[in-house]
Amino acid sequence: MPEITYAWTDGSHPAFRHFYAVTEAYYSRIVGGKENRAGFIPFNASAEIPVVLLAFMDEQPVACAGLKRYSEAEAEVKRLWVEPAFRGRRIASALMDQIEEKARAMGYRRVILQTRPIMPDAVALYTKRGYALIPNYPPYDKLPGAVCYAKPL
Repeated sequence: MPEITYAWTDGSHPAFRHFYAVTEAYYSRIVGGKENRAGFIPFNASAEIPVVLLAFMDEQPVACAGLKRYSEAEAEVKRLWVEPAFRGRRIASALMDQIEEKARAMGYRRVILQTRPIMPDAVALYTKRGYALIPNYPPYDKLPGAVCYAKPL
């Protein structure tokens, strides 16, 4: 099996921009159309995600995760995504390990994230990793269908 390699970049990287478009289409599809998630879109621009980790297999980008400052003490995990053909290889866990370590090294004391209950694989990954359900933080406190999680570092 080919080795998975990882590289740090930012939200302007072409591979991350591709994954951003893929995730936008996926999220719109699972909620029944872009109009049903219009309130989420302004808070997730790829260019506003300064820390991005990409996973590659045979130099092909296969997964990503982002990290964005939320407050002085908290970083927000953004756009964790593994291409469907590469799931089941613990890539998401490896990305999360590195994202959490990066947040810790940057001085954050907690990581937070937003997902949806209709994404049970995501919810299962986060809870298995020690994330706890928290009250929805702004702007997700005003967006139906959002759930938020946090993990101390």
